Amino acid sequence: MRAVKKNGPISVQAVAGAYVVLLGINMKETEKNGVLGFGIQRKDLDSNKDPVWLPGFKSFKQASVPPGKRVPTNQHPIQGFLWGDYAALKDHRYSYRIVAMRGQPGNLHESDEVSISVQMEREKKEGHEVYFNRGVAGSQAYVRRFGDKKPDEIGSKAFDWLSRGLVEALISFIRQADGPDWSIHAAVYEFQYPSVLNEFKSAIDTGVDVKIVFDLKNENKFNKEGQPKGPWKGNLQALRDSKIPNSCLKPRRTNPSYISHNKFIVLLQNDIPKQVWTGSTNITLGGIFGHSNVGHIVRNETVANAYEMYWRQLNTDPKATDLRPWNNENSPVPHGAPSTNSVQVIFSPRTSLEALEWYVSRMDAANTATFLTAAFGVNDLFENVFSTKKNNLRYLMLESEDEDMEKLRSWKFNRISIGNVLGENIFEQWLAETLTGFNRHVKYIHTKYMLIDPLSDDPIVITGSANFSDASTKLNDENMLVIRGDTSVADIYLTEFMRLFTHFYFRMIVKGIGPAALDPEAGHLKDDDSWLLPYYQADNPKCKERLYFAGEQPF
Repeated sequence: MRAVKKNGPISVQAVAGAYVVLLGINMKETEKNGVLGFGIQRKDLDSNKDPVWLPGFKSFKQASVPPGKRVPTNQHPIQGFLWGDYAALKDHRYSYRIVAMRGQPGNLHESDEVSISVQMEREKKEGHEVYFNRGVAGSQAYVRRFGDKKPDEIGSKAFDWLSRGLVEALISFIRQADGPDWSIHAAVYEFQYPSVLNEFKSAIDTGVDVKIVFDLKNENKFNKEGQPKGPWKGNLQALRDSKIPNSCLKPRRTNPSYISHNKFIVLLQNDIPKQVWTGSTNITLGGIFGHSNVGHIVRNETVANAYEMYWRQLNTDPKATDLRPWNNENSPVPHGAPSTNSVQVIFSPRTSLEALEWYVSRMDAANTATFLTAAFGVNDLFENVFSTKKNNLRYLMLESEDEDMEKLRSWKFNRISIGNVLGENIFEQWLAETLTGFNRHVKYIHTKYMLIDPLSDDPIVITGSANFSDASTKLNDENMLVIRGDTSVADIYLTEFMRLFTHFYFRMIVKGIGPAALDPEAGHLKDDDSWLLPYYQADNPKCKERLYFAGEQPF
C-alpha cells in the first residue's frame, strides 16, 4: 500500500509491505536550515497503546550510549530522508508522525511535522502471496535478542525469528493437498530440510499423488577438496531419512555439467493445476534460515498449468538439446514490454541468451529506477547498462564484490550494497555480529529478482530461481515469473529490497568496501545541519533518492 501526505514544508510517501514500511521524506530547501534530523512517532491503530517514538541506532557522540542500545528518534533523530520501520507487524494499520527536530544535541525541539496512515500489505491474498525470510542473522536485532549464541543453541525462538513466516508458508502450502483428489508435482535442487520433507511424506500417507524431480546430476562425484559436487549426497540422505518412496522420486541425471536449479511445487486438484510455489528458496537449513530468500505463491490456473507442462518435461529427465526448443516455444520471451496487468513465465534452458537480453532491455528502458539482486556477480550485459549515463536510479545488491566494480560504480546514480556483518569495529556503541554458519558459499544474498519502476502505477517484478547469467539462461533448469502492473507485489518486493540494502550498505562502509574513505564519525549523528548538504546537491544520488522515495519528482 502507498500513501502520500503533505503539510507545510514537509511531504512524506509511505510504502507498506508485509513487514516493512518505507517512509520517503522531503522538505522544502528554503526551510531546511537548522534541522538536525527527523523524529518518527508511530501509533498502532489496531491496539490501545500510546504512540511511541521509533528507535534508531545512531546517536549524538556526547550522549555516550551503551553498546547495542537503541535511542529514541525525538532525542537522536534520523539524519536521512528515507527510513524503514522494520518492526511493523503484518496485517496491522499504523499512523506515523514525522517531525523535523531543531535545536542542539541534548536540547532538541519539535518543529514542522506531517502525519500519515498505512495498512500493511497482506501476505495471504488472492492471486499472489510473497514471503521473505529474515535474511540477516548477522544483525544488531539478532544479537540483542539472542546474544552471541547460534540458532541451534537458542532453539525454536531463533529459528522462528529467522524464518519470518517463510517455512510456515511453505508447509501450509503443501498441507492444502490433503487427500487422493490432490497431486503435488515438485522440481527441486537442494531438498534436505527434514520438516518440509516430512510434509511431503505425510501428504503421501493421506493418499496425495506426490512426484518430485530432484537434482542428482553428479552422484558419487567429488571436487578437489573432497566435497560432493552439487547437492546429490545431502539430497539422497535426506530422502532416505524421510522414507519418501522411490516411486515418488525422479532423479534428474542428464547433462551432469548443468544443474537442475528449480525450486517450485505445483498443486493439482482432480488433475487440474491450481497454484504454484516458486522463488529462490532451496529447501535446506541455510536456504530457509540463513541467507536471504523469497517464496512466491501464484494462485492462477493458467500460470500453474504452464509450470505443470514444464514439470512434465523435466519428469522425463530430458537432454538440454531437447528441452531448450520446448521452452522457447512454450514460454516465449515477450517482445518489448510485457502485456499490461499480466503474469508470464520464462523457463530455462533456452537456445540463446534472448531471455537474458530481454531482462537487460527492461532495465535499460526503466523510466525512474531499477533494483537488482546478484548473488553470483553481474553479467556483462547488465554491466553495460550500469555504465550508461542515464537520469534514473539503479540499485544493486551483491553477495560480494564483483570483479568489475569500477564499471558498476562508474555512474553517479548507481547505488551498490554488498553483504557483510559488523565484527569488532571502531564504533563502540555497536554490538559484534556473526552469521548462522548454515551457508558455506552464499552467505548473504541468494534472491534472484529485478524491479522496474516499482513505485510507478505500472511496475514490473521479475523473480524466480534463475540468476541473471548465461548459465541460468542456456544451461540450467530454471523458472522466472514476470509480473506487470501489480503494485501490491511490487511494494512487498521493494520494501524487502530496501530493508536489506540499507542494512548491508552501512556494514559495507564500516568495512571500508568501496571507494569512499570511512568517516571515523560515521557511527554518530552530526551535531549540526551539515548532514543535509548532499541531499540538496542535484548531481548527488542522495538528492535523487530523496525525491524518488518521497514521490516528488517525475524523472
